Formats: sequence, C-alpha cells, structure tokens
Amino acid sequence: MTFRENVRKRIVLTGLALGLIFLAVFTIGFRMVYINGLNGVDRPNEMLSRMIVTEATNMLLLAGLYAVTFLSAAMGALLGADTLSGEINSGTIQTIVTKPVRRSDVVLGKWLGFAILLGLYSLLMSGGTVLSIWTQSGYVPPNVLKGLSLIYLESVLIMTLSLFCSSFMSGLATGGVVFGLYGLAFIGGWVEQIGVAIQNQTVVQVGIITSLIIPSESLWRRASFEMQSPVSAALGFSPFSSTSVPSPLMLGYAVIYLIIILMAAVSTFKHRDL
Repeated sequence: MTFRENVRKRIVLTGLALGLIFLAVFTIGFRMVYINGLNGVDRPNEMLSRMIVTEATNMLLLAGLYAVTFLSAAMGALLGADTLSGEINSGTIQTIVTKPVRRSDVVLGKWLGFAILLGLYSLLMSGGTVLSIWTQSGYVPPNVLKGLSLIYLESVLIMTLSLFCSSFMSGLATGGVVFGLYGLAFIGGWVEQIGVAIQNQTVVQVGIITSLIIPSESLWRRASFEMQSPVSAALGFSPFSSTSVPSPLMLGYAVIYLIIILMAAVSTFKHRDL
C-alpha cells in the first residue's frame, strides 16, 4: 500500500521528472566535454593521453554521483517526512490501526515500501549516471556495485531518520530537522578532511564526532573512495573523493545506527496515543 500510494504522489512524480532532466543534462554535458575536450586533443604520449582521459572521466562520474547522492537523500527525507504525522493529523491512520495489524507492522511496512521505492529511484539515478558514462566512453569505475550500494544505503538512512522524526513530530519540523542534520554531516565531513590536510587532530575529531551524530556523509566518502581511479587513490587526492576515508568500522556503525533509528520509530509509534 505504501509503495502504491507514494508512486501516485506528486512529490515522487516530480522527483522522477527532475531526475530524468538531470540525467539528460548530465549526458549531454559529458558528451560535449568528452568529445570536444577529452577526446579531441592530440597528445604526443598515447599512454599519458589515456591516463588523463581516464582521470577526467572518473572525476566527472564522481561529480555526477555526488549530485545523485543529494537527490536520493532529499527523496528519502521527503518520502518519510509526512508519512506518519500526516496520517495521524488527518485521521487516516485510524482506519489502519483499528484493523488486526500490529503497529510495528505499520511502521516496518511503510519503511519497506519506501526502501523499495528508493531502490528503484537510486537504480535509475546512480545506474543511469554510470550507464551514461559507459555508453559514451566505455569507462566503468572500480568497485561500482559497492559504491552504488553505499549511495543507496545513505538514502535509506536519511529516509529512516525522517520516518523516526515523523512518528512524533510534524512533517514541517521533520523536514527541518532531517535536512539540518544532513547539512551538519556535510559540513562535518569537510571539516574532517581539512583537519587531515592541515594535520590538525582536534579538527579531525570534530568531524568524527559529527559523523557519529549522523553518518550519512561517511557513506558517500567511502563510496567515492571505492570508485575513485587507481591514480587518484595513489595520490590521495581527487575533488570528489576523500582525504579521510571512513573505515569499515564506520560503515558497520552506520548500519547499526539505521537499525536503532528504525526500532526507535517503531517504539515511538507503538506508544503514541492515536
């Protein structure tokens, strides 16, 4: 029911339309850059030429996926923001909880419907970006499945946090809190990278603490690290990768964080007066 209802909502249709526009603009832009900028310049050293083209293509791919990460996270936040609070305020939830269905099943069912919808959206956006690069240049980044899975996990984490806040807050307040935390994670991630660059441990610790509050940015930084080119990995620098790479322990923390937030949403909804 959650999946069917949200497919018909304007927000999903709008997000889908904007996503298709993004893919079209990205495809056209990459084609113009690749043909006129990367593939149209003669260079005396063929090996160096191939390396430069590969590095530039990888950078453009990560730039596209960086935008996709934000769009997917925004979709996750908007999907969960008004789902419980909106139905409670409108009285729609009464027709559900009066049936022989546990309240925990209501929350978990909504979460699963959103997760499936986000999976399809992420497949369209992330997969479409990678497919666009591959069809035009033949380039596929390393560890592409692992990287795209981490981008999807970030959108699900944001959606779960939004669902949790929606269990006891209004939709508007939920949106403000979730986007505020997402912005905090974004700033914290850059603070940590700057701390590593200037070798200031205090600044690095501030970034790590931010990642513990909400580990969304850590998932992107690990995804970009997995998909960066070998040369960028060796140099330890790329505009869209990370100088401070989250460890597998941080990825495990993000999964545990998601599960705890989901269980908190179930518990809050179960004990709320309807």
